Amino acid sequence: MKNRFTEEQIIGILKEQEPGERTADVCRRHGISQATFYKYKSKYGGLEVSDARKLRALEDENNKLKKLLAEQMVDNAMLRDANSKKW
Repeated sequence: MKNRFTEEQIIGILKEQEPGERTADVCRRHGISQATFYKYKSKYGGLEVSDARKLRALEDENNKLKKLLAEQMVDNAMLRDANSKKW
């Protein structure tokens, strides 16, 4: 996903809107659509910067574990195929 903003910047944008400023004004100032704003709000709403960093670290770790699991499943399938052949 192409992302122009870091998690810290996104949280800052969301906090700008909290004091009562209109969403359209915040979106215009940062050059994002309202749909993008609400997508950010659903993902990062209520988070602090440290929480966002932890979330990013957990997502990275989860992706690594998924990749390892997929590789292990491929290895198991290859071994099963090799054992099923009659010599």
